Amino acid sequence: VVIIGLLILLLMIPMFMIENLISERGRTQKEAIDEVSEKWSLAQTITGPYLNLQYPVVTENNGEKKVSIKDLILFPDELMVNGQPVSYTILKRSIYEVNVYQSELTLKGSFSSEELKKSRIDMDQLQFDRAAICLNLTDMRGISEQISITLGDSVYIFEPGMDNRGIANTGVHAIANLSELKQNKKLPYEIKIKLKGSQSLNFIPLGKTTRVDLKANWNTPSFTGNYLPNNRNITEKEFSAQWQVLNLNRNYSQVMVDFNTSNIKDIESSSFGVNFKIPVEQYQQSMRSAKYAILIILLTFGVIFFTEIMNKTRIHALQYLLVGLALCLFYSLLLSFSEHVGFNPAYLLSSALTIILVGGYMFGITKKKKPSLIMSGLLAILYIYIFVLIQLETFALLAGSLGLFIILSIVMYFSKKIDWFNE
Repeated sequence: VVIIGLLILLLMIPMFMIENLISERGRTQKEAIDEVSEKWSLAQTITGPYLNLQYPVVTENNGEKKVSIKDLILFPDELMVNGQPVSYTILKRSIYEVNVYQSELTLKGSFSSEELKKSRIDMDQLQFDRAAICLNLTDMRGISEQISITLGDSVYIFEPGMDNRGIANTGVHAIANLSELKQNKKLPYEIKIKLKGSQSLNFIPLGKTTRVDLKANWNTPSFTGNYLPNNRNITEKEFSAQWQVLNLNRNYSQVMVDFNTSNIKDIESSSFGVNFKIPVEQYQQSMRSAKYAILIILLTFGVIFFTEIMNKTRIHALQYLLVGLALCLFYSLLLSFSEHVGFNPAYLLSSALTIILVGGYMFGITKKKKPSLIMSGLLAILYIYIFVLIQLETFALLAGSLGLFIILSIVMYFSKKIDWFNE
């Protein structure tokens, strides 16, 4: 029994190496995804449109007056985003798959001076004739066509960069004369963007009322961020989702005077959207299955030990070790097969090969069918049990605890049949 315990501890060394291998392959997959995403376009977060209005501030120091220019940010009253069916494509880098998308987005809404009147800034000081219309994007490489904005009766072409006028440094801006805002007029706007990205598409709710309507030919979306969609519909081929966010749902106002790092964090943390998630997480599932390796090795060695005592068959410690190595090799087979055929077929194939190997080896040692069939049946039950645990999420702990209780009960039942004091 002591030798068996030492062998189990010894087998934890190759299992530790296999777990490191699984982690390394997972990091390699992430590096491949990052490489393809950087060349195509990164995950996109759209912030805007919004207005940057500048105003002079006079300060006096030792009788000397100094004029500095400050920024005021005005968010729109309404922001409505309509995403035409977002089309995704799977790109391959070696054996790894990366999901990328192309989207056509229409942003509509209006600006007004209503919120400006509530601020402490004198509207006469605001430079409406040099207002900046700003739109922040995460990755400029995702822009497929020139972007323009229809604002009132005028059309403005966006220029690259923010010219120190925006919330973030990456994006586009246009300089416009918006003196109409002084006359309490609402300025409607419309922007059409053809945008590429990868992995996810997110939005910042800048409007008093923000509505986003998305549809894509993707059947495994993961809705992320601060807000879940009010309505969603997921079918075998596509999904559609609608969000509505009010300004009361977030932690910043429609007008931001002298915005700082704290304001920017509040804005960034209010994002929401969809992650175009690939459901195949073979490395995570392989790692979860490897956590149960000690259970399988322990129970297998226990069955061999009981077989040795009850059938009066001598089994050498080296033979225990070889069986343990075969059980460890299962996880290496599972990892390598899953990268090519998916986790479920890989699990079936790896477990079948391991059961045949260990069962055949037991038959070769004992020269009896019964011990080998018992061993094969035990391994089959264990591998099915572990597979079910991996698939479960909500009831994984409950199923695991009940399974261990049943296994311990069976071991206790068979152990009482052995006369431990009679050699």
